[in-house]
Amino acid sequence: MINHPGVIVGFAVLVVVMLLLDLGVFNRKVHAVSSKEAAIWSVVWITLSMAFSGVVYYISGFEKFTQFQSAYWIEKALSVDNLFVFILVFGFFNVPKEYHHKVLFWGIIGALLFRAIFIFAGVGLINLTYLPEMELFGHNVRINIVLLLFGLFLIYAGIKSWAGGEDDDDDKDFSKSAGARLIYRFFKVSKEFDGGNFFTIENGIKMATPLLVVVAVVEFTDLLFAVDSIPAIFAIAPDDPLILYTSNIFAILGLRALYFLLANFIHMFSLLKYGLAIILTFIGIKMVVAPIYHISSPLSLSIVGGVLILSVIASLIFVPKETPEAK
Repeated sequence: MINHPGVIVGFAVLVVVMLLLDLGVFNRKVHAVSSKEAAIWSVVWITLSMAFSGVVYYISGFEKFTQFQSAYWIEKALSVDNLFVFILVFGFFNVPKEYHHKVLFWGIIGALLFRAIFIFAGVGLINLTYLPEMELFGHNVRINIVLLLFGLFLIYAGIKSWAGGEDDDDDKDFSKSAGARLIYRFFKVSKEFDGGNFFTIENGIKMATPLLVVVAVVEFTDLLFAVDSIPAIFAIAPDDPLILYTSNIFAILGLRALYFLLANFIHMFSLLKYGLAIILTFIGIKMVVAPIYHISSPLSLSIVGGVLILSVIASLIFVPKETPEAK
C-alpha cells in the first residue's frame, strides 16, 4: 500500500494546485477550448500521471507501479464512454461551447468526492466479506463475495456491451434524468442561459439556469459509469485504496481535455466500444478466477493496453462512412 506521507500530501497538493490554476488562471476568462489547448492539457495530465507512477515505482516497487498503470488505463479507457454521453447532453440542452469547460470542471469536483466514497467504502466492504478458507479444485482458497459478484457483473456488462449494438442515447430525453429531476424538484429553472451563471434573477425571483441542470446531469452520468469502472479497478488492487483512488483521479482529471480533443473526432473511434467490452469481460474473469489463479498486474496491463491499441487502430482503419442523415 502507498502509505508514504510525502506521496499522499504531494498528490493532494498537486491536484488542488492544478485545479486552481485551471479554473483561476488558464480558464478565468470564459472561452471555447480549442483543439490545440485541449492537446496541451492532455499532454500535461498524462505527463503528471506518468510522473506520479514513477514516484510510486520509486517508493513501492514494480508491482505497485503496474497496479497504478493498469488501474489508470482501465479508468481512462472506460471513461471514453462518458465522452459520447457528454456530447449528447451538451447537444440536447444546446449548451454554448464556451461553457462546456465550466460544466466539466464542476463535474470533476463531484467525481473527486464520490470516487473517494466508492473506493474507500468498497475496499472496506471487501475486507469484511471474505469467506473462510476452503478447498476448491485441489486448491485452498478464500473467496470474497463482493469481488465474485463484481466479477460476474463485469462479465455480464462486457457481453451486453458487445452485443448491445447501437446505443439508444441519441433519442434520450436528458431533461428527465435523475440529475435533472433533482434540480427541477428544488429550484425553479429558467428557460434561458444567463452567461456562465448557475443562478439568475427573473422578475425578482431567483431561479436556476439550464447550466445547473446540465451539471447535475453530468454528475449523475458519472455516477452511472462508476458502476462499471470502480468494480473493474478493484480487480487490480482490492487491498490498496490509495493506488485505486490516485490512478482513478488522474484519469478523471484528464477527461475534460480528452473531451475537447476528441469531441470533433469521436466518430472515428466507432470500434472502441468492442475493445471496452473485451476489457470489461477480461477484468470480470480475472476477478472470478482470482482465488484459484492469479493474473499478475503486468500481464493485466499488457492485455488491457493491447486491446486498447488494437481497437483504436481498427477504428481508424475501418472508419464508418457518413450516412446522408449524418452530413
